[in-house]
Amino acid sequence: MKVVKFGGSSLADATQFEKIIHIIQQDPERRAIVVSAPGTRFKGDIKVTDLLIQYANAVRNHESLEDVQTEIIDRYRNIANHFAVPDAVMEHISAVITGLASQSFADQDHQLAAFKAHGEYLNAYLLSQILTKLGLPTKFMDPRTVGFDVAGPVNDAHVTPKTYNHLAAYQTSTDYLVFPGFFGINEADGTIATFSRGGSDITGSIVAKGLHAEVYENFTDVDAIYSVDPHIVPNPKSISKMTYREMRELSYAGFSVFHDEALLPAIEAQVPINVKNTNHPDLPGTLIVPEQGFKPAGFITGVASSKGFSALYLHRYLLNKEVGFTLKLLQILYKYGISYEHMPSGIDDLTIIFDNRELTPETVQAMCDDIRTELHPDQLEWIDHYAIIMIVGEGMQLSPNTIEKIIRPLTDHDINIHMINEGASKISIMLGTDEADAEQSVKLIYQHFFDNNRIFTD
Repeated sequence: MKVVKFGGSSLADATQFEKIIHIIQQDPERRAIVVSAPGTRFKGDIKVTDLLIQYANAVRNHESLEDVQTEIIDRYRNIANHFAVPDAVMEHISAVITGLASQSFADQDHQLAAFKAHGEYLNAYLLSQILTKLGLPTKFMDPRTVGFDVAGPVNDAHVTPKTYNHLAAYQTSTDYLVFPGFFGINEADGTIATFSRGGSDITGSIVAKGLHAEVYENFTDVDAIYSVDPHIVPNPKSISKMTYREMRELSYAGFSVFHDEALLPAIEAQVPINVKNTNHPDLPGTLIVPEQGFKPAGFITGVASSKGFSALYLHRYLLNKEVGFTLKLLQILYKYGISYEHMPSGIDDLTIIFDNRELTPETVQAMCDDIRTELHPDQLEWIDHYAIIMIVGEGMQLSPNTIEKIIRPLTDHDINIHMINEGASKISIMLGTDEADAEQSVKLIYQHFFDNNRIFTD
């Protein structure tokens, strides 16, 4: 069995529905289907999920509801009319949407989660009805009835082990199984709880693990995963095959195809992941596979950058001899509720890299004051506008002078490198630069390794 997941752009309107139905019917192994909510149809359009957020806010603020209800219902009606599904289908969808306004919720978080989840819920229901009308035996996999149990925060839930047991019962099903992505049912109280960013991708990965899928096909609006962001380097090289850990490393640094946590269930089950394009389904896409037996085709697989970081640089003579220095530093971070991204260090130096989303100017000032008072550094420097460059490749393990190869194109162009950190797996190098140098750094590294076709012997 193959699990296929379709994103919002793949399900935006009836034309896109025609494409995904053709994709499903092309391969009899594509029996489990995970869907997102309808996405944008054209530039300036609005996603159904965003309409549902507007709807939730309107209910909360006691505003007029008719216009937003009609706009949401019409998105589904346009698709339903194209396939001439029975009137009862749209009657049910309309009733569910209007009925949301009269439901009571424990708090605003529960309300928002429930409203947002209905984009996927109703799209999966509609697709199941369309497939049934086309004569395909189909089961709508309502999370409430199939045991898709989750736990944790209502807008950042995680799947429970019981869910995999429930899904295993459908492993030999001959029906087409249509799952709504993005949410599950909280096992504690029966309420809807959503996953974090990339929620439908997470659902697809969970379903692939639970059904012991042969492959998890994730259909998007790109032909493949590329070695570099196409917005930085036009027409970059596509990646035909890469490993799980390469994907996770690159996702952290800004690759937007997957939120890195979305892969974890499939990775745990060693299910290969195939990223493909709904609009060009015959292209091979990118295959993401386990590390065992993988043979890299080149020195690096991809390079990515991520902005929005800051760094704290500390220098203290004989820092490495002082027992408890790092512990005291971490206690200060804990005091202010701050986590850090990375902490490369030397004999007398230490750099801590932070995600700016966790910081405020007041917190930074108070934290630095405490560090000066309690740790007495010889030098303390706060670095704003910090960027991370991540260079990733299984082939990097095979070279004895990896770092020199990577930093050469930057030093040749006088780009200041604040930090160099090699991962323990030997498949990634992280560089710290100024934000202003980030895109140029990515271009130079890409050109050095890909435009010149350099391989291990370079």
